[in-house]
Amino acid sequence: MLSSPLVNDRLSRLSDYPFTRLATLLSEITPRANVEPVIMSVGEPQHAPPALIDEILRTKSHLWGKYPPVAGTPEFRASAGGWLNRRYGLPAGMIDAEKTILPVAGTREALFLTALLAVPESKAGQRPAVLLPNPFYAAYEGAAVMAGGEAVFLTTTRETGFLPDLDTLSPELLERTALFYLCTPSNPQGAVAGRSYLERAIGLARRHGFVLAVDECYAEIYDREPPTGVLEVAAATGGDLSNLLVFHSLSKRSNAAGLRSGFVAGDPDLIALFSRLRSYSIAGTPLPALAAAAALWDDDEHVVENRALYRAKFDAAQSALEGRFGFYRPAGGFFLWLDVGDGEDATVRLWRDGGIKVLPGAYLTRPDADGVNRGSSFIRIALVHDAATIAEACTRISKIL
Repeated sequence: MLSSPLVNDRLSRLSDYPFTRLATLLSEITPRANVEPVIMSVGEPQHAPPALIDEILRTKSHLWGKYPPVAGTPEFRASAGGWLNRRYGLPAGMIDAEKTILPVAGTREALFLTALLAVPESKAGQRPAVLLPNPFYAAYEGAAVMAGGEAVFLTTTRETGFLPDLDTLSPELLERTALFYLCTPSNPQGAVAGRSYLERAIGLARRHGFVLAVDECYAEIYDREPPTGVLEVAAATGGDLSNLLVFHSLSKRSNAAGLRSGFVAGDPDLIALFSRLRSYSIAGTPLPALAAAAALWDDDEHVVENRALYRAKFDAAQSALEGRFGFYRPAGGFFLWLDVGDGEDATVRLWRDGGIKVLPGAYLTRPDADGVNRGSSFIRIALVHDAATIAEACTRISKIL
């Protein structure tokens, strides 16, 4: 872990990024020569992005020379708002495209900045707490640390439905909580928070005065039923957006990770302050990219096709792995969370003997209060390749382990 007296000492409290740790783990290992490597460690969609991206970028190429406004364009905000209304059946007027939506350069940027927005110097006379699921997306932890908050890791296991157990949150912890990151469908377990769960989380945020930041970037990749969204729940309870921020991205929905386009929506007061913060930290999404993104939010057909491809991948994985390593078919997302006994050992063996690169679960988790890291026996596998590659790779995984 690097440190220097010349920089912010909070940097020394950041743990190594999961993929940095993975590179170190496998640095001395070369896969056997007779296997074709398959990279299943990174959640980078491999489907072709919709062709309309190229077309719009060409027609809007004259806009590359203009500085984009931080708030984006009215067209982008209207398209994002229209998608929210269609996807979640929101009542007319609940989403004001001018006041409740802000474009961001992918959700990682926005999720990180949320802690700078939400975490004060102190809360209830104490160091503010930032709640996050364990396993977690690394950006949540980095944001909490750099904002000066205390990252509080909430265990999510099969026993908790792979979501944080809200009943375990003490009044003392909630009173000093400034921010709660919740991911649904969750990464890596693919668990979906139901309506009653989200209602409780919203109630806690308002009762104890913290920001509920709901990461829904996998909301359009699901197996059977569309995941309930936090805005959908808010609509059913009067349409109040206070204390709420929700994050959506085109990286997974539209296989457009390189476009770096998403948005944050919710509480208009928070969105206004978010825009103010972002005006200091971010140059804004280029206008041609915003135009392409708006067209993607307007189009739902490519998303249906995308979802069908992921279902085929899960069919292939299920055929090879069902009944082994605690395999279950997740409700959403595109990851498998497999219990293999020792995640690091399995990762080494799979790369060495099968040319398959996965991510040890311990790199996405922190030890619980009892000192046990409950992710250490797991590996995360990203089902991003075509179904035939998935079938062959999962068969290799089953044989090697």
